[in-house]
Amino acid sequence: MGYQAKDEEVLEKLRDFVGMLNEESERGSVIVVEGRRDAEALSRIGFIGIPALFHNFKGIADFVDCHGHKKNKIILLLDMDRTGKYLTSRLISNLQSRRSNVSLFYKHALAKITNGKVRHVEDLSIYASQMAGVTGTRKDLYFYT
Repeated sequence: MGYQAKDEEVLEKLRDFVGMLNEESERGSVIVVEGRRDAEALSRIGFIGIPALFHNFKGIADFVDCHGHKKNKIILLLDMDRTGKYLTSRLISNLQSRRSNVSLFYKHALAKITNGKVRHVEDLSIYASQMAGVTGTRKDLYFYT
């Protein structure tokens, strides 16, 4: 019974997380994820914005050239694996040298909410059915909501 209450707490925190991310997106912040599956996972849990896909660019320099001059906040939500950490550190150093407003708040918040279980943003898909209100073992039902 205590386990179920903990699951509900995680889901509620994830709902708040997605709500805050949606607000940031509406204010013009650029949400950056690594690839298409990361963007799809965010969409499945309720994110309504359009994230910038890092892999659509031809590397760090191309991304920085495109986004480094804008005054909007840049929210890096890259994976927490070796590649994601490397990309995050390189992007931060390059963007901050151009005086861009870069935030890692949401990346750290996601790790804290899921107790480190979500290392890849695409793994958020496992919460999609529960966040849509579907309960039980039928994981395919959330496609119909």
